Amino acid sequence: MLVLIADELPDICIEILEKAGLEVLKKPGIKADELKTIIHSCDGIILRSGTKITAALLENAQKLKAVCRAGVGVDNVDVSAATKKGIVVMNTPEGNITSTAEHTVALLFSLSRFIPQACSSVKAGKWERKQYTGFQIAGKTIGIIGLGRVGRQVAKRAKALEMKVIGYDPFISQEITSQYSINITRNLKELLSQADYITIHVPFNSETKNLIRQPEFSCMKKGVRIINCARGGIISEEDLYNAIKNGQVAGAAIDVFDVEPPVGNKLLELDQVIATPHLGASTEEAQFAVAVEAAEQMADALTGRGFRNAVNLPPYNPEEYINLKPYIILAEKMGSLLIQIAKENIRAIHITYTGEICKKNVRLVTDSLLVGLLKPSLEDGVNLVSAPILLAERGIKVDVTTSNIISDFTSLVTAKITTAKDELVISGAVFGKNEPRIVDINGYGVEASLNEHMLVLFGKDKPGLIGDIGSLLGRKKINIAQMAFGRKEIGGNAITILNVDALLPVECLREIEKLGHIESAHLIHL
Repeated sequence: MLVLIADELPDICIEILEKAGLEVLKKPGIKADELKTIIHSCDGIILRSGTKITAALLENAQKLKAVCRAGVGVDNVDVSAATKKGIVVMNTPEGNITSTAEHTVALLFSLSRFIPQACSSVKAGKWERKQYTGFQIAGKTIGIIGLGRVGRQVAKRAKALEMKVIGYDPFISQEITSQYSINITRNLKELLSQADYITIHVPFNSETKNLIRQPEFSCMKKGVRIINCARGGIISEEDLYNAIKNGQVAGAAIDVFDVEPPVGNKLLELDQVIATPHLGASTEEAQFAVAVEAAEQMADALTGRGFRNAVNLPPYNPEEYINLKPYIILAEKMGSLLIQIAKENIRAIHITYTGEICKKNVRLVTDSLLVGLLKPSLEDGVNLVSAPILLAERGIKVDVTTSNIISDFTSLVTAKITTAKDELVISGAVFGKNEPRIVDINGYGVEASLNEHMLVLFGKDKPGLIGDIGSLLGRKKINIAQMAFGRKEIGGNAITILNVDALLPVECLREIEKLGHIESAHLIHL
């Protein structure tokens, strides 16, 4: 498998990938035209902010399984297009947290003590002490917009500097923020009206684009100072320029711009603006850390050890994936079994979890079941990433519930599909440590292993039925590995499940369907 390194990264990246048995092509600064010609042969791509992965490029990505951004933001990757094609998009949020938080604090001090301006003045032969009288930050209020990993580390450092820390983030729990002594504001306007310093730590997306505009500036304290080490486009540059000119904002420290490099940007004309060239993560330690993190994540993704920090997958850690893997396998096979028996267009899917599994990250199991449902008809591009999208596009509703009803199994997974004509319900459990089995189909209690080749028969409970099936398969030289039988009453409806060592020919199935008391027969390939 081939991994393309599309931007400049330390050689440790190559070492880790090659040690994992992967082929590496390093082309830092690759142009879009060249990338378009080679992306079809790539299984993975590692990049920084220089390379853009667009929907048009992804049309040629026949083998691509994963893209990893060595850094936090993934705005240079079309995540929606990647998700639709089943490509996992990852980032490395841990490696540069400390460096970005430290750079924020450095800009905080620079804004307060006019350090860049004073330095330039001294180097110009001047000694303007009165002009650069600064402001003490102890006792001041810092407002942090976005309380993710970086925002919380900034809060930690601000608290140590004896600042009052307030924050706004509608997606963070009070349990987390209380650990950092952050006073949460009810809304953004409340934060803006209280803060002496405002620092931004949110991702750039459709919801945060131009998050801070003229109406927001008008809510701020007169003389507020603003820091942005997140992404360009979150603050309206035009409105910031005007807010500085009219005195509403006393100063701004900007590490990121709408267009980089910011050639001709009006903000750079203002003495009140301090600018750095996107240096938030630019420390030797951070660069090395994100390279290692990106390479290790890509190696894990392509060698089947799971995905870390995937932005288009439910969050989980490797240990969680390992613990859930027997249920992930069970769920995918259940989905495949369901659709092969139903042979109808699905209208809705209802999944119920019972027992200990309710305490786990069932989203991984749910998505695996959806993969199993889709794979028999949509083999290419169906995985944990694309399955929910593909079902939604087809108007198929998916419901998930958990139940505390006591059952015969420690953990039970039940899936019901509704078609235009009928319903089909299957329940499965994991026996021992990692043996997935079906334990119920439409109310028939069974205990069937989920092997590669199966024969599922619905019919009547009549003497000689099992013998007739065994004789027919024997004549065809097809060996029966296991058999499970279930019925609701003597002589009533019954189900027979056979695990066989080879895929049955279609003509063999037709002969079985002609046997007395067989109502329907289904060849299953898992």
